Amino acid sequence: MTYLTKPKLHHPKLPQNELGFTRRDYEGAVSTLCAGCGHDSISGAIIQACFELSLPPHRVAKLSGIGCSSKTPTYFLGASHGFNSVHGRMPSVLTGANLANRELIYMGVSGDGDSASIGLGQFAHCIRRGVNMVYIVENNGVYGLTKGQFSATADKGSKSKKGVGNQDSPIDMVSMAVLLGATFVARSFSGDKEQLVPLIKAAIEHRGAAFIDCISPCVAFNNHPDSTKSYDYVRAHNEAVNYLDVIEGRDEITLDQAPGTVELVRQHDGSYLKLRKLAAGYDPTSKIAAMNYLQERHEAGEIVTGLLYLDREAEDMHDRLGTVPTPLNALGEAELCPGSAALAKVNASLR
Repeated sequence: MTYLTKPKLHHPKLPQNELGFTRRDYEGAVSTLCAGCGHDSISGAIIQACFELSLPPHRVAKLSGIGCSSKTPTYFLGASHGFNSVHGRMPSVLTGANLANRELIYMGVSGDGDSASIGLGQFAHCIRRGVNMVYIVENNGVYGLTKGQFSATADKGSKSKKGVGNQDSPIDMVSMAVLLGATFVARSFSGDKEQLVPLIKAAIEHRGAAFIDCISPCVAFNNHPDSTKSYDYVRAHNEAVNYLDVIEGRDEITLDQAPGTVELVRQHDGSYLKLRKLAAGYDPTSKIAAMNYLQERHEAGEIVTGLLYLDREAEDMHDRLGTVPTPLNALGEAELCPGSAALAKVNASLR
């Protein structure tokens, strides 16, 4: 098997970020996915988001499971840490890595088959534990690697490329994420870069479990008129509740704010999300309102996109467990083996 590599040479005047990196420095190998696959657009959005945030690539850890979606980390952030786990088991591997080294930025990339079927239990526990991560599901409603069978997110009544109808009720990953305790929940569309890039940037800046469900049409098996996850269907039924700008928390920011049009949400690390409210009355900070709105719009046949829920007081797994802030690989012998007195104290606390 051979792998295509991108040429090392590029134009000397490409735009650079604050670290002196160009966008090309955040790319990976040449994609082997089908031409026009929505997953490649998501990879491009991740590259753009990391470039704009000036993230040091060596501080990012990208993890995936099995499927077309789980191949995509090869195509972005080629200089970052990467691990491809077994089918549906990415969340537990990510959780373990996060416990060992909390200083990295963790990005889990999965698919609707990987997370909504065999990995559903792992997805649920990873979210409810509040692991500090960005969890992206590239959702196309089919198993692309095994010739287009319906996945667990396929809408009831939608048809396959061969005309077979789906009779099972779908699993809505967004509603599940809200219910399970994710503190940043969004949905977007691979064909809407203007919305997707800021959402990814905001998710990276968020401290806690950030989940993005991204509708990503499969051009080989699920991009036809009877599919509810095709390019044409999503564009025709997309209900965007908001669009985002991300303002990094460095210098003081002042705005000439018109009442009811913009809401600033302060993050724990000092950064902000700026929401342009397009849907009157929608409150992204209310879990009950978010759940009700998702169900209402689903009944109307609409796909809701944007930042759907945000917890203002988010915390992550390390806050709850009280873990040591130093990565485990940086601890010395004195910290790892504190002696018999420390052990006796632990044992006494358990009696």
